[in-house]
Amino acid sequence: MVLHKQKTAFKKRWLLGGLLCTLFVSGCTNDQPYKGEVLQPINRFIYDIKKVVPNANDDFNEIDLSLFQRTPHAWGEFLEGVKTELDTTEKVIALTFDACGGPNGSQIDEELIRYLITNEIPSTLFVNARWIKENQEKFLELANNPLFQIENHGTEHKPLSVTGESAWGIVGTSSPEEALEEITINQDLIFELTGEQPTMFRPGTAFFDNIAIELLHHLSIQPVNYSLLGDAGATYSANQVEEALLNGAFPGAIALLHMNQPNSGTAKGVIAAIPTLQEAGYTFVQLHDFPLK
Repeated sequence: MVLHKQKTAFKKRWLLGGLLCTLFVSGCTNDQPYKGEVLQPINRFIYDIKKVVPNANDDFNEIDLSLFQRTPHAWGEFLEGVKTELDTTEKVIALTFDACGGPNGSQIDEELIRYLITNEIPSTLFVNARWIKENQEKFLELANNPLFQIENHGTEHKPLSVTGESAWGIVGTSSPEEALEEITINQDLIFELTGEQPTMFRPGTAFFDNIAIELLHHLSIQPVNYSLLGDAGATYSANQVEEALLNGAFPGAIALLHMNQPNSGTAKGVIAAIPTLQEAGYTFVQLHDFPLK
């Protein structure tokens, strides 16, 4: 069996194709039986991973991708092993904002960011490599602000799959090798720019299969989704965003919103909801402030 080695200088591929920022719909049943193709045998790939993910399991210096060359049995947003809440009974909420990148997803919601900074609202930003490429100066400004925790939203904004399963019309990564690159190319980019390693990952569309989740855990990276759908892929009006946050709030909630669609209702809805939530006794935290469950 031929062994293919690739060191941690992963090739920096920037796809400028037409992936749109993810559209989520509320009330879906997202944990679905796997319907993709059965895996075919591939060559055994070994990656030296330690420089890209220094926190990776100390039991290995290389990752053998043949360990993940298995047929998935589940596909969805809320599979076993995906974190969706803060493990606390305190009245805290984690606001998370995705920056998806791509031709229609590389803008900055300046009104939203300005409000969060002015009012000292901590939050967590899941940032895609394509968004960073288009907004490097702004990214560094955000990363240097302690109000913002920076995490990994993938390289090409693909669902994380080992067989090319699709979600919302976006084709996922097609192999363990491609899934690893979707994680680690942006992981490496964020580290190069900030000196900090992300410890959490949310894929484009927020969809995983169970084998991709295994891969993330093997890298000691937490798969993170949400328990409060805040703006449905930046498609909600301001009133809908406000209602979603007020009606969906509970101690330990993780809210999913977007920071890359300034023409959406996200900023105004967040701005309207936060004072009411504060009056109700809620405070806002970053994901790393509490254990996740």
